[in-house]
Amino acid sequence: MKRLIFKILFWIFIILFIIFSILFCLGYLKYKEAIEKISLQDMVQEVREKDNYTNLKGISDDYKNAVISIEDHRFYNHNGIDLLSMIRSTYVNFRRKSLDYGASTISQQVGRLLYFSQEKSPIRKIAEIFVAFDLEKNYSKDEILELYLNLMYFGNGYYGIYDAAEGYFDKTPDDLTLYEATYLAGLPNAPSVYSEDDELGEERRIQVINAMKKYGYID
Repeated sequence: MKRLIFKILFWIFIILFIIFSILFCLGYLKYKEAIEKISLQDMVQEVREKDNYTNLKGISDDYKNAVISIEDHRFYNHNGIDLLSMIRSTYVNFRRKSLDYGASTISQQVGRLLYFSQEKSPIRKIAEIFVAFDLEKNYSKDEILELYLNLMYFGNGYYGIYDAAEGYFDKTPDDLTLYEATYLAGLPNAPSVYSEDDELGEERRIQVINAMKKYGYID
């Protein structure tokens, strides 16, 4: 009986290894195809040349801290991927039999925003990991965060923190209050939902506040 169980487990491991290897190769090919069309350096330069691109120094600390707290609290300590979050999300997705629960770091999200669509697939996830590694190798953490804050979608046609701060509060990004900063930090998770439903938007803002408390940004 033990021998049979061992054989079954062995073949399950082999099958999973083969599946992962195929997905890994397909993800790498997707990544290579993307960066061969336009290099990472050229893509980043395109973003930086857009109207209203905002330097990190021109963004309030409350907003930066809110985003890090709710999106990727280990951002300054990992090399592009957060293994603990990935393991947790894999387990949750397996239990739910879905791909709804993500664990993308800020670096991975920048990779997706630069090159890929919103499709939820393991192939895209692997491809964005390769871009995240490239970002971490070629740019500082602050530069990656700056790119992220200028690429995010906030609903109502607002892309980037400058347009969002101006559109929602008629302010510049460096003049946001804590309330405004936490509200905006919560929107990109589901912009069409939180920006249209005041009650859900406030619930999301409270989640951001709690994350900031949890990770020591506010008391």
